[in-house]
Amino acid sequence: MLIGHFTEQPWQDETSGLMGTQSTDLSISNANYNPSVGARLYNRYLDEKMYAEEMGFDGLMLNEHHSTPFCMQGVTNVGASILARITNKAKIIILGNVLPIWDDPLWLAEQLAMIDMISHGRLVSGFVRGGGRESVAHNAPPTYNRERFEEAHDFIIKAWTTPGPFRWEGKHYQYRYVNPWCRPLQQPHPQIWIPSTVSVETVKWCAEHRYPLVLLATKLQPTKDAFQLYHDTAAEFGYQSGTQNVSYLWKVHVDETEEKAEEVGRKYLSGVSNPFLAGNEGQVNPAVMNLPGHTSRNSRRLAAASFGPQGRGGINRRPFEEQVEDYTIITGTPKTVLPKIRYVLEYLRPGSVFFWDGDGAMTHEDQMRSLKLMGEEVIPAVREMGKELELFSPFEIDPATGKTYEDTTVSVPADD
Repeated sequence: MLIGHFTEQPWQDETSGLMGTQSTDLSISNANYNPSVGARLYNRYLDEKMYAEEMGFDGLMLNEHHSTPFCMQGVTNVGASILARITNKAKIIILGNVLPIWDDPLWLAEQLAMIDMISHGRLVSGFVRGGGRESVAHNAPPTYNRERFEEAHDFIIKAWTTPGPFRWEGKHYQYRYVNPWCRPLQQPHPQIWIPSTVSVETVKWCAEHRYPLVLLATKLQPTKDAFQLYHDTAAEFGYQSGTQNVSYLWKVHVDETEEKAEEVGRKYLSGVSNPFLAGNEGQVNPAVMNLPGHTSRNSRRLAAASFGPQGRGGINRRPFEEQVEDYTIITGTPKTVLPKIRYVLEYLRPGSVFFWDGDGAMTHEDQMRSLKLMGEEVIPAVREMGKELELFSPFEIDPATGKTYEDTTVSVPADD
């Protein structure tokens, strides 16, 4: 089992009046931004990632959102590049680059190849379609979001795996000369994982390409249903998927006492408004997130089931108590969180998990206490659970073939 760490890297500045704000996403002016505070926070989050590796996390997950204070990392490749040099063992898992906003995916292919080489082959490259905020912020046409995602993906795979120079004449991207001098250290290319918030089309596309699927803080039953959809789709494409193909991210904070854990755990919902921490797309303008042509009706229905009755376009946060009750937030001491984590593992059977911590209004000290306790008591116990439950990550050995599950993943470059 792979155990990863994640934080959204939220903006925290009480003097700006943004802490605890319920302002709608994409409505906050960057006049509130203080670069001195930003400099401190960027270095804080890098320090926490380094400590997470020291405490035994197998993967350091990074993501990106744009023009919003709940995620400071608008360019995830910058953070990944730094971690490639200052860490040593942990996988650098980018979940992920927003492909439809890239007008030059060749440049992205080069960046990711460099990160893979600098990290000595530790990159896991995730790709996402992005939300409405990304389309608005980067003037990307929402009706072509999926088309641009799929074509950019196919192009990047070919740029990584096909000797150049060659031409690419697609619908959305055209190149006379493709011959990137830098190529990934991992061959044929870095493993690709796909995160989602339960999009039917994304789950099926992911299974078709045999890419591990990562569901992001969704409720347990819709998550289990999406995993089953993946397995069913895999069978349609002639292979048997397993725990190595599915992963889950959810909110887990560990502290010294139950009282302290609950006090800090409530900070998930008391920082800069974050729709995913809220348990739905709670503070997002529905007109922005539901841009015409961006998301199918089936996916919107599943998202409503996954995040709550308000769905992805809702305006209310799910209460802390409700999220604790359905295990989408777990807080406590090492002794009390472990049975809850085991329940999630038994219910969902993911081969990789990510503990989402240090977010909202949590301080650096809050995060460091939790990371220490996770390293000392939680991670070793969760590893044993994984062995007992036979939950395998893509990097572990397939007993049927003697190869890693990563080696059995097949990606076919698209024709030009």
